[in-house]
Amino acid sequence: MHVIVLASQKGGAGKTTLAAHIAVAAEMAGDGPTVLIDTDPQGSLSAWWNVREAQTPALAPTSVADLPAKLLGLSQAGYRLAVVDTPPAITDAIGAVVKSADLVLIPTRPSPHDLRAVGSTVDLVQAARKPFVFAVTQAKPNARLTIQAVTALSEHGAVAPAIVHDRVDYAGSMIDGRTVLETDRKGRSATEMIELWRFVKARLTKGTKARVRGKELNEQKARLAVG
Repeated sequence: MHVIVLASQKGGAGKTTLAAHIAVAAEMAGDGPTVLIDTDPQGSLSAWWNVREAQTPALAPTSVADLPAKLLGLSQAGYRLAVVDTPPAITDAIGAVVKSADLVLIPTRPSPHDLRAVGSTVDLVQAARKPFVFAVTQAKPNARLTIQAVTALSEHGAVAPAIVHDRVDYAGSMIDGRTVLETDRKGRSATEMIELWRFVKARLTKGTKARVRGKELNEQKARLAVG
């Protein structure tokens, strides 16, 4: 099972919205079953799920301390993807959540304040030696600042080519437990989310292949040492 953790020191970057949308996009693409995990005390993701009519993705309540055991149980139960939402702060608890990630997704708004704040999130993820990618969120159409944000972020890591724009349909869909993929499947916002999931999935696959190659190399070295 792959584990995606959404983390950002800056509040309002859209972590909860992205978590819900990525999980639904994965289900619709046939990459489920998917489970959501809400570690934010505000419980926004859980509140969204509680008013949702669709049965997927699932929601698995847990504490940060119990997260590793919960993830193991979910993997054994057949889930292929877990999407974990976190609170907007850099704490020891978030560091513990990041350690369980196969990939950390860092949503960032194209604003000077958000770009300055992203460094502490990157430091936390790098300390845990976890791969990460940026997703630019709440972007204004044709704004020079968006291009500048992508350029600045790309100096620190990969940036998703799918820019998430500031549209009312994102907030509107979240009110009743849905996503833009369900309110307007052919809309521009839905296209952004489909493209974002494709990018994230590709990064997960790349990471898995690298880990497998690393394991095979270590096993080969061990055999040579024995021989």
